[in-house]
Amino acid sequence: MSVSPLYTAHGSATGGRDGKGLVEGTDLILELGSPKEMGGSGQGYNPEQLFAVGYSACYIGAMKFAASQDENLPTVPSDVSVEAAVGIGLRDAGGFGLTVTLKVSLPGVEKADAERLTETAHTICPYSNSVRGNVDVVTEIV
Repeated sequence: MSVSPLYTAHGSATGGRDGKGLVEGTDLILELGSPKEMGGSGQGYNPEQLFAVGYSACYIGAMKFAASQDENLPTVPSDVSVEAAVGIGLRDAGGFGLTVTLKVSLPGVEKADAERLTETAHTICPYSNSVRGNVDVVTEIV
C-alpha cells in the first residue's frame, strides 16, 4: 500500500517513557512519565495518553469528512466528542500490545445513523486504518 503524504508531522523523544517529548516547529515540550500501573510515578504524560488524544481528534475529523462526502450520513454536531481509552499490556504472542475503546457522543443523532457514521469513519480515519488487524478497537455510541 502506498501513501502520498499531504502533511508530515515531526516529533521526538529523549529518555523514553520518563524523558521529554517535543513537537518540532512548536514550543510544545512534554514531560513524559510512566503510569503508576507500570511502575512509574504517574507524573507526566505517557505515549498511550498522547495516542488517545490523537486518535480522538483524528476520528472526529474522519466522521466530519465522511458526512461531507455522503448525503445519506448525518451531519456531525458541533458538540461531538470522542473519548479514547487506550490500554497497554502483555500480548499472548509476546511483547506488548494495545487495546482501544472509542466512546463517541453525537448529540441529537439517532443511534442507527450514528452507527453508520462511526462505521464509515473507521474506513477513513488513518489511526483506524493503521491499527486494523493489530489492535482491538471497540466503538461505543454514548
